Amino acid sequence: MRILLWHVHGSWMTAFTQGSHDYVVPVLPDRGPDGVGRARTWSWPGSVVELAPASLREQDFDVVLLQRPHELELVRQWLGREPGGELPAVYLEHNTPDAKPCTQRHFLADRSDIPLVHVTQFNKLFWDNGRAPSTVIEHGVIDPGARYTGELSRAALVVNEPGRRGRIVGADLVDEFLPVAPVDVFGMRARHFTDAHTRAAGVAPDRLVGYSDVETQDQMHTELARRRAYLHLTRWTSLGLALIEAMQLAMPVLALATTEAVAAVPPAAGEISTDVDRLVRRLRSFLAEPELARACGLAARAAALERYGLKRFLADWDVLLDGLTR
Repeated sequence: MRILLWHVHGSWMTAFTQGSHDYVVPVLPDRGPDGVGRARTWSWPGSVVELAPASLREQDFDVVLLQRPHELELVRQWLGREPGGELPAVYLEHNTPDAKPCTQRHFLADRSDIPLVHVTQFNKLFWDNGRAPSTVIEHGVIDPGARYTGELSRAALVVNEPGRRGRIVGADLVDEFLPVAPVDVFGMRARHFTDAHTRAAGVAPDRLVGYSDVETQDQMHTELARRRAYLHLTRWTSLGLALIEAMQLAMPVLALATTEAVAAVPPAAGEISTDVDRLVRRLRSFLAEPELARACGLAARAAALERYGLKRFLADWDVLLDGLTR
C-alpha cells in the first residue's frame, strides 16, 4: 500500500513507518511544518521517501493519513483530489480536546466518510466525535532495550517547550522534587526553561538542568536510563510516548494519575497519584533504595512491552487500512 502522510509527530511516525507499506512525506525547501520530510533525529527505513508538493499530483496513493485539520485542504491543493471521496482517507487525532473537555466537537464530527482514529481510549471518550466512525489504535513503541542503570541520583523528564506550556505539562511542579533530588529536563527548549527558572527562583544551577541538544533519540534514551527515576508531570495531554519509552528502558516511573496515564502505568511500576507529595516521597525512597527502583523499573518495562508493543500496533493499523481500500 502507498500512503501519503505528513511528518508531524516524529516518535509516532518512527513506529508507524516500520510497517510493510510505502510511505511518502511531503518536503518543502525550508522543511517547515507542512514539509518536514524525513526525520533527522530518528532512524527511518528506506520505504519512507520525500516528495515536493509539485510532484504529488502525478502520484498514485492508496490512502492519505491526515493528522491536522488543514491537511484536508493541502490534499485538495496539492493532489487535486477530495480526501474521503476520491482518495480514501483516515484522520489520526493525537491530542486531547484543548478547549472544552467533554463537550468539544471534533471537526470531523459531522462527516462519516473519514474514519477518526484516537491514540487512547481517554481521548476517544472526551472528544465529541459526532457521527464520525471512531476507533482507538493505541501507541506502539520500538523497544529501546532495558538500558536502565540508575547510576545518577537524579530524576528525569521529557517535555517539549515547558516554559511556554507551563501548568499543562506540570512545569510548575518540578520545584516540588528539587529538595529531594536534582531534576534533568530533556526536550525542545528545555534548557531555555531551566536556565530562566534557576535565575528567577534562585535555584542552584546543578539542581535543575535542561538538555535541548541531544542529537538523537538513541542518545537521549541512554542518558535518561542513567537517571534514578522518570517523572511524568503532565496534567492534560494525550499519553506521551516519552513515558512509554522510559518504561521500556526499565525506568521506575513517578506519574500524575491524569488522562491515559492511569491505564498505562501500573502501581508496581513506581507511583501514580494526583498527590504530588506521594510522588516526592517515592522518589526519596528510590534514592535510598536503588534495588527497589530497579524492581519497579522492571515492572514498568514488562507492562509497556505487553501493552505498547510494535507488532500489535502495526497489525491494528493494517486491519484499518485494509478496510479503507476494499
